[in-house]
Amino acid sequence: MTPASPQGAEESAPRVPYEDLVGFAADVFAARGVPTGRARTAAEALVYGDLAGMRSHGLTNLTRLYLPLFDDKRVEPDAEPEVLADKGASVLLDGKKGLGLWLASEAIDLAAERAAEYGIGLVSVRDATHFGCAGHHTLRAAERDMVGILASNCGGQRIARPPGGKVAMLGTNPMSIASPAGPDLPPYCLDMSTTAVPTGKIRQAARAGQSIPEGWLTDAQGQPVTDPHALDRGDGFPTWLGGRPETGAYKGYGLALLVEVLAALVPGAGLGPAPEAYEGTGGPSGRDDDIGILAIVVAPGALRPVEGFLSQAGGLFQSLLDCPPIDPAQPVSYPGAREAATAAEARSGGVPITPALHEELREVAERWGLEVPVGVDA
Repeated sequence: MTPASPQGAEESAPRVPYEDLVGFAADVFAARGVPTGRARTAAEALVYGDLAGMRSHGLTNLTRLYLPLFDDKRVEPDAEPEVLADKGASVLLDGKKGLGLWLASEAIDLAAERAAEYGIGLVSVRDATHFGCAGHHTLRAAERDMVGILASNCGGQRIARPPGGKVAMLGTNPMSIASPAGPDLPPYCLDMSTTAVPTGKIRQAARAGQSIPEGWLTDAQGQPVTDPHALDRGDGFPTWLGGRPETGAYKGYGLALLVEVLAALVPGAGLGPAPEAYEGTGGPSGRDDDIGILAIVVAPGALRPVEGFLSQAGGLFQSLLDCPPIDPAQPVSYPGAREAATAAEARSGGVPITPALHEELREVAERWGLEVPVGVDA
């Protein structure tokens, strides 16, 4: 295997108009029974991964993750979330197995509506499904001059072991926070798993025939693994942010438990840590069903003049950009800035799509009688 390249060789990949990709994905979801408006919302969330350069979470997951959910009846195409409790600033929803790609966006939007009234809004969701890039959803709050926080556990799926443990007990438990960075700068958007990398990046390397760096996976004895296929074989375990226990693994592990508590324990969703995990070999177990989601939005404009907040945010993030760099060729930045630049380029010049992915989309198009999106220069 060749060494892993985080983004691969997409520079030479053909580019497809963003709206064509979103329209195609929306048509696919609609063909599976998702209502038109929510199909569009889901498509935007899915294509965002390709748009912003996080291709392990983009359209490559259409055939690998989302369409199998429909085939296995693990998602309800026309689900209508049920309000189980409404306390004004906080709401509890039963997602009814709705597609997380639209459900997470609706949860953030509802939290933003409550934040506009109360200063803060919290929407807690159970029985959800995978929601794609967390940052796509939190950016919806930032676009409203608010601060968005989103997190989810992985339902009953267990692939990562607690430090010192012999049994997989938790998922990657992703989280994101997004905030305006002032009137003239792209939003700050932190989007991360609580493991060293998301599983999608490991599988991306496996598909490309690339090895992965030490520090992404370990074997049952805690030794580094560089074969990405070990993840799905069940003999490679994701490492936590911080690496080994002596270098800070308890920080990533602790964050994963924070997500498990707030996103799943609070709404009553499926939990990863459970006695049934002890059965078998100690390898991966369970499925990512009954996922829990936490959506929090803070509205600074409900507490003080929003102009003051935006001005101060601009000063904060511009100060980071102006920080003298060690290497002038690598200026200081902040989370979200690179993704915003990548997305802007892709919106204007087309989204890079590898030939292999384009072939997958063509097969999906044939199955559902749709027209496959073509390259900008085709």
